Amino acid sequence: MAGKEIRLSVRRLVEFVLRSGDLDARFAGSSRVLEGTRLHQKLQRQRRADAETEGWDYAKEVAVSHSMDCGSFRLTVGGRIDGVIRCNGDTIIEEIKSTEKSMELLSEGHGLHWAQAECYGYLYALENRLDRITIRLTYCQVGGDDSKYFESAYPFEALEACYKRITDRYIQWAGMQSAWEQTRNESIKQLRFPFETYRQGQRKLAVGVYKTITEGRKLFVQAPTGTGKTISALFPAVMAMGEGDTSKIFYLTAKTATRLIAVEAVQRMTEKGLKLRTLVLTAKEKLCFKEEVNCNPEYCEFARGYFDKAGPAVWNALDSSMLFTRDTVIHYAREFGLCPFEFSLDLAEWIDCIICDYNYVFDPKVYLKRFFNEPGSDYVFLIDEAHNLVDRSREMFSAQLMKKPFLELKRQMKSVDSGLSKAASRINTFMVMLRKKYHEKNSFLDEEELKALCHVLEEFVQLSEIWLGQNLQSGLYHGILEQFFEVSAFLRIHELFDSRYRAYVEIIRNEVRLKLFCLDPSFLLSEASRRGKAAIFFSATLTPLHYFKEILGGASEDYTMRLLSPFAQQHLCLLISDTLSVKFRNRDESLTDVAAYINAVAEGKKGNYLVFFPSYRYMEEVAGIFTADYPAHQVLRQTPAMSEPERELFMESFEADHAGGLLGFAVMGGVFSEGIDLVGERLSGAVIVGVGLPQVCYERDIIMAYFREKCGRGFEYAYRYPGMNKVLQAAGRVIRSEEDKGIVLLIDDRFTSKSYLELFPEEWRHYRTVDNLKALRDQIACFWTRYGLAGKV
Repeated sequence: MAGKEIRLSVRRLVEFVLRSGDLDARFAGSSRVLEGTRLHQKLQRQRRADAETEGWDYAKEVAVSHSMDCGSFRLTVGGRIDGVIRCNGDTIIEEIKSTEKSMELLSEGHGLHWAQAECYGYLYALENRLDRITIRLTYCQVGGDDSKYFESAYPFEALEACYKRITDRYIQWAGMQSAWEQTRNESIKQLRFPFETYRQGQRKLAVGVYKTITEGRKLFVQAPTGTGKTISALFPAVMAMGEGDTSKIFYLTAKTATRLIAVEAVQRMTEKGLKLRTLVLTAKEKLCFKEEVNCNPEYCEFARGYFDKAGPAVWNALDSSMLFTRDTVIHYAREFGLCPFEFSLDLAEWIDCIICDYNYVFDPKVYLKRFFNEPGSDYVFLIDEAHNLVDRSREMFSAQLMKKPFLELKRQMKSVDSGLSKAASRINTFMVMLRKKYHEKNSFLDEEELKALCHVLEEFVQLSEIWLGQNLQSGLYHGILEQFFEVSAFLRIHELFDSRYRAYVEIIRNEVRLKLFCLDPSFLLSEASRRGKAAIFFSATLTPLHYFKEILGGASEDYTMRLLSPFAQQHLCLLISDTLSVKFRNRDESLTDVAAYINAVAEGKKGNYLVFFPSYRYMEEVAGIFTADYPAHQVLRQTPAMSEPERELFMESFEADHAGGLLGFAVMGGVFSEGIDLVGERLSGAVIVGVGLPQVCYERDIIMAYFREKCGRGFEYAYRYPGMNKVLQAAGRVIRSEEDKGIVLLIDDRFTSKSYLELFPEEWRHYRTVDNLKALRDQIACFWTRYGLAGKV
């Protein structure tokens, strides 16, 4: 008896087995698909009318399917036939395709199209016990009313042979995958937790993750640093895979460093005997071998003949490796002369665990449709550092347009294409009207204004699509293509627009910005999560849990879990200076005192320290005073546009035995405030200046107004909770292992107010306040003396 069932559409089957030739990602307009659908429906209506006139029997969208036992698995192939015509004892299976080619140039049908029609013919003949059948391949011309068809009569045996040739080739791949899954599942049965013991909270988290997956729900977890949340999420997901509860795990992260931790967790399980195919999916821009990302076979040799080489390359890679990092993907892509990004996507279909960015699951513009177009998948989403998903999802679900590019296009296209120039001009004129109406104020667009805007945008899309299809070699091509994508994205987001959005206009001197801004991403995140079976959202700073559960799309029946820190509380000296105000209006008065407090921390013990500020400007002002008053200290400063090598150099400077110690000045919420590990003597403490409130701005105020009306907690949702999350992340840099000991000094009089204390995690309840420099020095000396580490620089 066959085990697992593999379900496949006729189209997917034929494309997988028979696709050949070049990879060509050059422009193909979005309306092409809509036009194809329109032509299909038009021809089907015509067939219906002809059938009524001539007395035929006609049916459209006829469902067919067939299952076959393949030993260790069962293959089910199905789909919908465009049209079935029965007349005079003959049965005609019609497959309809749209084309931009002139009908006069069509002398025969495309091989893939014939194969697809022949498979439909076989399935229909099999279900209806027909000895013969006629296949009709009909082409409709895009942008016109012409059509042309080719017909061929087939005995059942010929259709059966065609279908068997195609399915036999697919069965080879499916058989390989089935054998792999048996090997994988046997290894999972033997797998034990890859550490000698569970840390505090790990077993509870692992059990919760497994339960959530088997029940097909969501789980929101606050798991403090040191819990080992990565392995505690991956291990039970792998165990659930072994039990057949999921066929693919997506480990989603926002940062490269977190992806590396996930890879290390997989490698640790592999060392214990696990066999798991794992892929780190890397962005196309970071993989491309060419200077310009242009998947055009005329430009890129790695796109030429891609589909002729991809199958053997994927088979070879799967046969030779289990872990596919960026370097591994590049190795195989170079060996076989393939586009590395497309190769990684083709690999992904046979992979057990995909480690990738949030956008491959959640972003409506770029999510992996090859996995998520069909409902009812059993995939599991493990969302690491889930606190980052709030703002990331707002970005994903928002879109904006600027006025200047349309003005430039209007001028550039005036002598090239007057219609497109006028379309760009109408958009520019619309924005000029808004600028005159609202002057320098930010304002919401009303419903009629948004409707009028979308009308002129749709006209621009239609005209630019025609121009782009006809002018691939033009020097203006890339500029118009970029604007086409911007407008298309705006219109796509407009389809999602509802009460959780605001459309606003921002006037910046002569520039105008129009934005569809997603205030509340909860509904869209909930809908996107339905692309899988279960979702686990976890972070060290998912505080408060009720807020993150709501904003990330949780439902009342979904689970929450709060774990305690596994680290000894006494290893962290948590001090609060609650007599200093560093509110924006008091910052100038606080500079000297803040510098003195930073110095007191650094003098308490020779070592490395990070100091986090609410803004670059405030950081520079304090740094100026600090370096002048305390020149003995070496200070590094984060800059707004640090390159990757500069960031790495900054981090490498934090050596355990750095002569004289080091102070790193950085901003909260930046690259150095989360996702970095400075274990042991590489970091002795952190000073956090301010409560981390996001900068006051129009968008934050819109969010505040929305949630004030929705739940009465507007300031909390827009400012306090995101700010405190940055504080917790920054403080979490200090204690990274069981042996670590360190100091965290919070400077702001707001920290000891009730509204902030209630956000403190359990492991912070032992905090102490210091109201002057002497009290601070005494507490620091007492802490370091306890461990025999006290002493000035």
